[in-house]
Amino acid sequence: MDYFERPERDVASIKLPEWGRVGPSDGPVPFTVYDDADEPIEAVHRYLRDFVARGNSAGSVRSYAYTLLRWWRFLRAVDVAWDRATAVETKDLVLWLQHTEKPVAKRRVASAATAGTVNPVTRKEHLGDQYKPRTVRHSNAVLRAFYEYWIEEGQGPLLNPVPRARRGARPNAHHNALEPFRPEGRLRYNPKVPKQKPRAMPDEAWLDLFKAMKSNRDRAILTLAISTAARASELLGLRACDIDWGDQLIRVRRKGSGAEQWLPASSEAFVWLRLYLAEVSRLRPGDPLWWTLRRQHDGERPRRVELTYDALRAVLRRANGLLGANWSMHDCRHTCALRMARDKNLSLRDVQLLLGHAHLTTTQIYLEDDDAEVVKRVQEHHAERGRLLTAPPRPLPASRYDADDMSVLFANRVAQ
Repeated sequence: MDYFERPERDVASIKLPEWGRVGPSDGPVPFTVYDDADEPIEAVHRYLRDFVARGNSAGSVRSYAYTLLRWWRFLRAVDVAWDRATAVETKDLVLWLQHTEKPVAKRRVASAATAGTVNPVTRKEHLGDQYKPRTVRHSNAVLRAFYEYWIEEGQGPLLNPVPRARRGARPNAHHNALEPFRPEGRLRYNPKVPKQKPRAMPDEAWLDLFKAMKSNRDRAILTLAISTAARASELLGLRACDIDWGDQLIRVRRKGSGAEQWLPASSEAFVWLRLYLAEVSRLRPGDPLWWTLRRQHDGERPRRVELTYDALRAVLRRANGLLGANWSMHDCRHTCALRMARDKNLSLRDVQLLLGHAHLTTTQIYLEDDDAEVVKRVQEHHAERGRLLTAPPRPLPASRYDADDMSVLFANRVAQ
């Protein structure tokens, strides 16, 4: 059949079946994909086993599992076996992701009215019902790695169905030494991601968010985040032995690398941390630092369990509901980074080490002017122009010299 005679799929009409699930798994793989018979999908499970062996975290395994589950559902909807997939299926999946709504859109209740709108307090966009370009790029990266593994194993399709967009036979074959290298080897169907500048939380907004915290534990977490720029997952991974009270340091395990690093925190953060620890029973050195109370069944006494990321998000959700905002824990990290980058006593290298960035170019984004600061300066400019226009006009100079002035200036001559 000629290429132009092949019928194109009606991507808009594709509905993914509610087939399979992602769930915990026994053994070294923390999460895997199960089919309708509640059996692990062998191709996915073996890949995730290799993925774990390469040192990836449980959170990354879970994220990859959900992406592969969506791919399996899509292949089932278009009736294509996983080892017969081509670049056409990848292209159609990207088109489908760009024009369909996420499953969460059907479950929205309170947030249905604000989805995709801009919050008037934070000027941040609420999460919408459409898939973002970063989600599409992540999906392509996961599928590319999945098929690379099976091609190396001698199984699956002959060609990776997630192709690269190469320009020429060899990347930068005729590169001009006076020009920067062109980005080569990007995935063909990766959408462009709009550049976003990090934005600091205004001081007034930070105080409002802090006042909305209902417990010393939440105040301690928030002040640690705003003074150390640690990620939420890094703060939640703290143990009792990770606190240095003498030098006011906390030891975090960096996301991705898992490297341990001591970070200086503010004295205010240690005050709230001391108040929180006075409310909980004595912790052993290896115990998690953050705890909460949960009731498993009605009428049952609440018991102490470890604070999870979802529970921390619920804390911020309640605070944002009171303030009409949509702040996140990552806003605290951006705010701390921008404050440090503007401090003349800290170099960019200092900021890089505190943020845990592998490359200095990642930290350089905090050197750009914050949009809020630019807007503030422009508003001051307009206000100054308005004052100049409304000020009373200056008196015009006289058409002739005043006689008294002339007498003072030429006193001797006038006297003669």
